[in-house]
Amino acid sequence: MKANFYTKLLSLSAAVIAVILISQLFIHSAEPNKQPEVEIVKQPTYAISSLDIPNNINFAGEKAPIQRYDVKESFDRELLVNTYWQSQTILFIKRANRYFPIIEPILKEQGVPDDFKYLSIIESSFMPRAKSPAGAVGLWQFMRATAREYGLEVTKEVDERYHIEKSTLAACKYLKKMHAHYDSWTLAAAAYNAGRSGVNRQLDRQKTDSYYDLLLGEETGRYVYRILAIKEILTNAEHYGFFVKNEDVYPHINTIDFELKTGIKDFAVFAQQYGITYKELKNLNPWLREAYITNSSKKSYTLKLPEASKKYLNNPLKVVPDSTQVK
Repeated sequence: MKANFYTKLLSLSAAVIAVILISQLFIHSAEPNKQPEVEIVKQPTYAISSLDIPNNINFAGEKAPIQRYDVKESFDRELLVNTYWQSQTILFIKRANRYFPIIEPILKEQGVPDDFKYLSIIESSFMPRAKSPAGAVGLWQFMRATAREYGLEVTKEVDERYHIEKSTLAACKYLKKMHAHYDSWTLAAAAYNAGRSGVNRQLDRQKTDSYYDLLLGEETGRYVYRILAIKEILTNAEHYGFFVKNEDVYPHINTIDFELKTGIKDFAVFAQQYGITYKELKNLNPWLREAYITNSSKKSYTLKLPEASKKYLNNPLKVVPDSTQVK
């Protein structure tokens, strides 16, 4: 009886062990090809790095003391901001192809250093219709009173702050006046932002005659460094990673001059007579602020029309009878 009990117990134990072994066999056979897990390390698809600072930097021929830590760090900030704000800087490069050829000859003729073309970029991002919250408008961001002081017409119908050539000429007059006062183009640039009284006050308070020695507010304190950074990037665009094909820049628009000596009742009708749209007319002449011009003083204005409009010159005008001369 006792032997029979041990025999049954042994048989039961053997059965349990057999079940365990068989179950393990099925578990392992269910995943015959399972490989050990491998950690995958992804490589970065975009690298951001600090930028080398040039050893020599100048504005309008006036050297910036870039070896000083404060000057170097201020320039570094603007260089980084404008290099890594790629969409904005790409637009600067594209727009420069259109507006530099207009601005550069005026600067040269007026005896203003070529570097001031970069000032117009940071003022308006090269957007002719730019308007600041304070009311400054155009490529050179003139306030109403200053514009009139420097010979620009500002009325409801005509606002020459939006006129690229005339506003550039007015900016030159202002900058030359500031240079005559400071004997420094760098301080003249600072005064363009802060005004002569603002710069004078800080020069007197801080007992210095150098922009780079002044402790200024955020906007004017960064102003010249922004100009320097934009100059550096646009002069060496590919070095900073900007590759813009010739066919991708914004083209210069060839135009003809249309001399206007009376009013125009409807610019949309006028535009149609010259084979263009109202939008095209206004884009070429953003200084025309209304859909008409009365010109009661019979002043002579020069409108820009696309070169293709030349073939319509002999058409009889319905809006401005016998009042124009095209050259």
